[in-house]
Amino acid sequence: MWGIIPAAGLGSRIQPLAFSKELLPVGSRIEDGVERPRAVSEHLIERMIAAGADKICFVIAPGKSDIINYYGASIGPARIAYVVQPEPGGLCDAIFRAAPFIAAEEPVLVGLPDTVWFPRDGLARLPAEELSFLLFPVEHPEHFDAVVTDAEGRVAEIQVKSREARSHWVWGAFRMPGHVLHALHALWQRPGRGDEYIGTLVNAYLAQGGRARGLRAGEAYADVGTLHGYRQALELLESRPRDGREVALPFRVLQQRAALRDAARRADQPGRPPHGAIGMPEQQAGAAGGGE
Repeated sequence: MWGIIPAAGLGSRIQPLAFSKELLPVGSRIEDGVERPRAVSEHLIERMIAAGADKICFVIAPGKSDIINYYGASIGPARIAYVVQPEPGGLCDAIFRAAPFIAAEEPVLVGLPDTVWFPRDGLARLPAEELSFLLFPVEHPEHFDAVVTDAEGRVAEIQVKSREARSHWVWGAFRMPGHVLHALHALWQRPGRGDEYIGTLVNAYLAQGGRARGLRAGEAYADVGTLHGYRQALELLESRPRDGREVALPFRVLQQRAALRDAARRADQPGRPPHGAIGMPEQQAGAAGGGE
């Protein structure tokens, strides 16, 4: 199963940052009894892995190599691939950058890396046989994509950032078979389309006979793209008890752990050279200290 993470945005609403917004520290993990910060995008990856994803595709912009440095080639049981969106082209363009790698029969998960939401197993609850959206209740749906459903949960319309939104339920992530991803991609490529938002594209997909389902299983949702949303996310995580489960660690964390263990092992070795002369022969160490 693939997880697609569109991470090519500039994060202009929360700038200036000295790094990609997807690496903004939000929440924490416990490592060997010590509390350490987590990047906001780790929360989405954790939820994708819980739903069965074993392949993750980050869609990044040129210059966002810090995401590659942080996650490396894998996290937990999931391998990671990176695709570059050469210039800003909207959410649809970012998602479809991953389409060539996904077979028609493969399940696909899509989520936003600057969000924090509950329940953790929300993606796993979505039906796998059709396009399905995980919905969350919010106070201001006009800032999001509000999803209008019928009594059976079938999606009737997605209202993109509409002041007249008829639903307080917005999508936070979605799931579909690979063949639906390809059908949406083909529709998006038609003359006159090239939608920026997934909502308008899905409306066109529904109009030509496609089906989508909305599952109102979301409990809480925070968009970390603004300072207000960042504070909301911190409060949300503080209000939720830790479940004690092991979390998948990014490459950078594993690399730092290995370096610390190696340094501790060297420090325990007898006859270790003094600080500042690590790994130097005795004569060189003496010369470095003034030749005594």
